[in-house]
Amino acid sequence: MEARAWQEEYEYPPEEEKSEDGLAVSEADYWEKYYNHLDFKYEWNNGYLEEKPVSDVKGSRLYQWFSKILECFFSSYPVGEIINLDIGFRLALPNKTSIRKPDLAVILNSNAVTAAPDDATYSGIYDICIESLSHSSLKQILRDTSQKKKEYEGIGVKEYYILDARGKETAFFRQNRVGKYVDIIPAGDVIRSDLLPEFRFRISDLYRQPSLEEMAEDDVYKGYVLPFYQEAKSLAEAEKQNAERERLRAEAEKQNAERERLRAEAEKQNAERERLRAEAEKQNAERERQRNRILDLELASERHKAERLATKLRALGISPEDI
Repeated sequence: MEARAWQEEYEYPPEEEKSEDGLAVSEADYWEKYYNHLDFKYEWNNGYLEEKPVSDVKGSRLYQWFSKILECFFSSYPVGEIINLDIGFRLALPNKTSIRKPDLAVILNSNAVTAAPDDATYSGIYDICIESLSHSSLKQILRDTSQKKKEYEGIGVKEYYILDARGKETAFFRQNRVGKYVDIIPAGDVIRSDLLPEFRFRISDLYRQPSLEEMAEDDVYKGYVLPFYQEAKSLAEAEKQNAERERLRAEAEKQNAERERLRAEAEKQNAERERLRAEAEKQNAERERQRNRILDLELASERHKAERLATKLRALGISPEDI
């Protein structure tokens, strides 16, 4: 009884929902039921659902790095905005209609259609679309490298980037004068956008993914990546140099003070030696005076004795001079 009661009360989880990739649905049903699907990311291609594949860690890192340099660019050059989080747009092509959700997209300020803050879709045509390629199946690869390329070209997306973390299908396209996609020719290893002034990056850096601090000192990136980094670094270096100069100045003052102390000490010692010399001269002079006084006294005593003797001799009738 207890076991049966436990089984009756236990709520089994619902069966996992399966992808409806390839299902034929109307555009109205897509917008209503599948555009914001909770479990799957669907695009719509001329009446059929197309599931967007999940990425892997390698692809996620590349996507995040590229998003980061785009954010740096628009922070330095506010000529447009970045759109992500699967905000789709409708491609009414001559031979079909599709609804795509680029992994990243750019709307320039010059675009006739702006994106309102509360919009969940974009009613215009993105200026740049960027897809992070998934290698989950050949079908997914062809969708980004061929099918979407044709669609974006046909609808007027001015630049299209394919980012492949494995480096096999990475490609960059721009529209020529007649609206056809041509390769963006790198200058060495550097890709430069025709639409975004000063936005450029190394193809090899897509896979190396250098830090912002490293790029801020790189001529390719420092024009828009952390533009105040160099200024702050120069200021910090100047402060460091000022602090070093102040330290050297204080050290020089300390050394000068020490030299002044030693000079004063030497003068004091010289003065003391001069005082002692003068004292010695004074003592020598006093000793000389005392010696001369003694000699004078002794001489006076001898003269006195001689005079007394002469007196006695004269008293005896003897002349001292005759002696």
